[in-house]
Amino acid sequence: MVSLTPVEDDELEEALYARMRWNVPLSVEHAELLMDRLDVRPGARVADLGCGWGELLLRVVARADQATGTGVDTDAGALSRAGRLAAERHLDGQVQFTEADVSGWNGTADRVLHVGASHALGGTTSALGALAGVVPAGGRLLFGDGYWETAPSAAATEMFGEQVLPLAGLVEACRSAGWRVIHMSVASQLEWDDFESTFRAGRQEWLLAHAGDPRAAGVRGWLDARERQYVEVYRGVLGFAYLVLAH
Repeated sequence: MVSLTPVEDDELEEALYARMRWNVPLSVEHAELLMDRLDVRPGARVADLGCGWGELLLRVVARADQATGTGVDTDAGALSRAGRLAAERHLDGQVQFTEADVSGWNGTADRVLHVGASHALGGTTSALGALAGVVPAGGRLLFGDGYWETAPSAAATEMFGEQVLPLAGLVEACRSAGWRVIHMSVASQLEWDDFESTFRAGRQEWLLAHAGDPRAAGVRGWLDARERQYVEVYRGVLGFAYLVLAH
């Protein structure tokens, strides 16, 4: 997703994601639907490539007896949080997290999650092709990616890149890579608004509690710029689709 240059401060870095469940526009109810469609079986091997702090992976693994999970990401801070969450839920014996570039991961899994991370595999089309080698026949992939909901402005295209497709193009890209679409749903406007609000919420709370801090002006500027970007440039323009795929 879009980000501005973060404030270089451990406390503020932690605040950035503090109020977020996961780093995509997704409600709990929508996540439950997607997990149902993934149809995770007992003993399944699950991989989340671009797992962040692992919230979705942990929930998927907890759904099936003796399921195991592997989360891969380059964000050491997020992975540290993932490890804590796994331990709190007594899943640290079932789920492991690895700090690595997902493009170099050469394993396979029965169920693979790749949500909001297609940029790590070269963009939508490239990611769909690469992931076909990670999911064996009979497996399933949860692929979450942005798409143009309406024609983008030049500012939106500059922000998100030329590779973003309209929804029809995204579905066609799945077919072209050999995938069959088992399920498709898109983030609602409420999910988007909540995602953007919770992304800013931790730092909003910090700012309200530290108005006199010398860093406050920089944090305020960051928050205001992010809010303007969302409201003025891509709210209602950039969509986000969730596809459960098989091949």
